[in-house]
Parts: sequence; structure tokens; C-alpha cells
Amino acid sequence: MCSYEDISKQSFELALRLAATKLSSMKAEELCRNSGASRIDDDRIRIHYLNQSYQVSISTGEISLEGKEENVPVKDQILILHYLTQANGTPFTNKVITYGQIGGGKFYVPVFIKRNIDPLLKSFSHRPELLFDLAQRIGGTKATYGDVSISIDAFPKVRIFFILWKGDDEVSPNGTILFDGNVPHYLNSEDVCVLTETLVWKLVRMA
Repeated sequence: MCSYEDISKQSFELALRLAATKLSSMKAEELCRNSGASRIDDDRIRIHYLNQSYQVSISTGEISLEGKEENVPVKDQILILHYLTQANGTPFTNKVITYGQIGGGKFYVPVFIKRNIDPLLKSFSHRPELLFDLAQRIGGTKATYGDVSISIDAFPKVRIFFILWKGDDEVSPNGTILFDGNVPHYLNSEDVCVLTETLVWKLVRMA
């Protein structure tokens, strides 16, 4: 649970095939309205994911990164297709929830902490300002939680908050990751964990 790396190649292919089949039954207007994507033509839409633009074929589920020839990793393809097919247009709530409050997430909170919060703290707890500087490069903006916090719209309607407390002589630095309350309307708990892990390690590598 909580990492596509744990899934076999056959399961990857099945997940992609099922998501692509579901996408093929949907209309561009519906997808754009619910997900925040933009329509290119009857078969193609454009979706922003982690501050980059991707084109998606509705009929085939094929995904390409705009302006680049590189292949889109399977993990990212699955996330994009799951987001598009599960989106229902629910607006941001401007209230935050924990990973454990996402359906099914409470059973995997220890895994979420190990794969997301622990590496975030290891890399940034003693240099929280660096987290803010790096996050700005991928579309992050300042938030109002903790001593240093940022919000990143991983998808047009999925907002993730990275929060750090600096600590002092008596209290160790700490941190957490929260989500806008609308996230269950776009991704399930496994997808949320994988998405967060992708974003955390993007920031860690940048550091």
C-alpha cells in the first residue's frame, strides 16, 4: 500500500488499462468542468500536474508532456488518469484534513509518515526557509500554518500543504503534511500517498 513501486508490471498495465477505458467513456466538456483541465479538441484535453502541462487523449488515455519528447513515467500516468476520472468538481473547502481523514487512509498513516513526512523533516527541518525557496520553483505559495508552510496545487483542484515548526532548545523541529478537505473527491488514499511522495522527493532532490 502507498507506493506504486510495490505493484507488479502486470498490475501497472491493468491499472492504466482500466483508467483509460473509463476515460474513453467521458466527454471533454465533462472532464474539463470537473477537473479544471482545458479542452484542446473533441479528443484532447490539457491538464496541469506538478506545475507542468500534459496533453491527454480521451479515446486512448495516452499522455504526453507538452513541449518535451520524454516519456511520462507510468506512475504519473496512473495519477493523471485517476485524477481525471475521479474528479467531480468539488471546490476547495479552505479547511485542511490529515491523511488519516481520507477514506482508508487511517490504516496506512505509519506508512504515509515513513514515506512522506520523515524525508521532508530529514531534509528541511533545520533549514525550513529552503523548503519555501524550492517550492516556489514548482508553483508553491506561502501558507499560514506553522513557522514555515507552503501550499502546492499538484493538480488544479488538489492542494497539499507542507508545514514545518522550527523548534527551540526544548522542542525538536517538527512538521506535517495536510490537504484541502476536497481531496477525497479527486483521489483515493493510495493515490494521495503516491502523489505526496512524488512531490516530497522532487523537493528533496532539488535540495
